Amino acid sequence: MDDPQKLNDRTTYQRCFACGGRNEHGLKLVFRREGDRIYTNFTPSVRYQGFPGVLHGGIIATLLDETMGRTGAIRREWLMTGKLNIRYRQPAPVDQPLRVWGQIGQERSGAVDAVGAVELADGTVVAEARGLFLKLPGPVVQRTLSQYPEFVNYWQE
Repeated sequence: MDDPQKLNDRTTYQRCFACGGRNEHGLKLVFRREGDRIYTNFTPSVRYQGFPGVLHGGIIATLLDETMGRTGAIRREWLMTGKLNIRYRQPAPVDQPLRVWGQIGQERSGAVDAVGAVELADGTVVAEARGLFLKLPGPVVQRTLSQYPEFVNYWQE
């Protein structure tokens, strides 16, 4: 898959729990951009349930966190979560497709205020969120680049 917007990790790393293709226990999310929004689709299996037949709220939080944090790709920056506020509106059933989206609500130097939601196939909102995503600190970036050189030119075309 060609990914000029760098929404998906195509390096040899790929171990992120949410999006890593090489993480056998992960969600393996794949992202795409449509207009100002970042989207992913996810159909949860029973392994991710909390209450019987219901997706665990922590997985919903992960879906929102990762999708909203992906808005950093629009700015060509790695972001980390500073704050995430979620309003759970109704249970999300397992084995039914979910659509997750995130978009920048407001930009500022070194940070993004993002909004997002998890929706059922019919558009019903399961959860909505607002979060503050901060530019990854320089020392963290430098340490990562020294350990994983495949990320050195990540943001270059």
